[in-house]
Amino acid sequence: MKQVELGSQGLTVSMQGLGCMGMSEFYGEGDDAESIATIHRALELGVTIFDTADIYGPHTNEELVGRALADRRDQAVVATKFGIVRSDEGTYPRQKTWIDGRPEYVREACEASLRRLGLDHIDLFYQHRVDTETPIEETVGAMGELVAEGKVRCIGLSEAAPETIRRAHAAHPITALQTEYSLWSREPEGEILGTVRELGIGFVAYSPLGRGFLTGTIRSVEELSEHDYRRFTPRFEGDNLERNIGIVERIDALARDKGMTPAQLALAWVHTQGDDVVPIPGTKHRKYLEENVAAAEVELSDDDRRHLDEAVPAGGAVGERYPDMSRQNR
Repeated sequence: MKQVELGSQGLTVSMQGLGCMGMSEFYGEGDDAESIATIHRALELGVTIFDTADIYGPHTNEELVGRALADRRDQAVVATKFGIVRSDEGTYPRQKTWIDGRPEYVREACEASLRRLGLDHIDLFYQHRVDTETPIEETVGAMGELVAEGKVRCIGLSEAAPETIRRAHAAHPITALQTEYSLWSREPEGEILGTVRELGIGFVAYSPLGRGFLTGTIRSVEELSEHDYRRFTPRFEGDNLERNIGIVERIDALARDKGMTPAQLALAWVHTQGDDVVPIPGTKHRKYLEENVAAAEVELSDDDRRHLDEAVPAGGAVGERYPDMSRQNR
């Protein structure tokens, strides 16, 4: 797989990564053996960037990724995130969570992630969400200290607004911004993408398959497991779901005409947005990983892109991305 420079701080990654979140939580039961085999297969196919976070599990996803890469460390770029803290009571998403960007917590979270991953340094360390109670300069300053100490190679932000990105980048060079981006979540277009490109910051697109919806396989939340996070997401509820199925059916028809899966078409569209946009589709199965990787070789014509734009309403999917949108793009 083609390798690209992510941002302007010297971090080279595959043009498509692997999101590991669903291997441990949120999208039904996982299978550690198959998940580890999927990570190993990704490396064989040229995928080098693997994305996790301390909140996933919580903690168990970092441990899983660490085990999978223990004897393959030199082949992988490991990205993890900190800043969303979960209570010990209940289950997500009904569980209480809060954001912590205090400098002392930044260091504590990094040390804990290093232990769970079994690493001596993290390649890309993101602030998962912006803490509005802590100045971004203080949070990023603490992250920069970890870079100076060799515990972190590069730093990033997730779901940050343009002005926050500018302030953070002035405090310490930011390598990447990670934000949801797909055919039906096009909010980053315009100011956010314009800002990161101006500053030489790479863009990592999470959920490029619309949390699995753009695969064309979901027609009802009843098909999802009882604890699947998507059951609590506005885009998967009631009338929103029915209207969004209509979008997917149009994408599915276009994919059939081109002899590919809807997921491959959706990923190919993300790749047309520029070499500085690196999607990280998530899966816990080798079969779907191989299908997703094949999308990196798909070329879309101007007509293909026009037909896709026509298939998706200007506002994208119907419904908010999260039950509580107050934590996004701050």
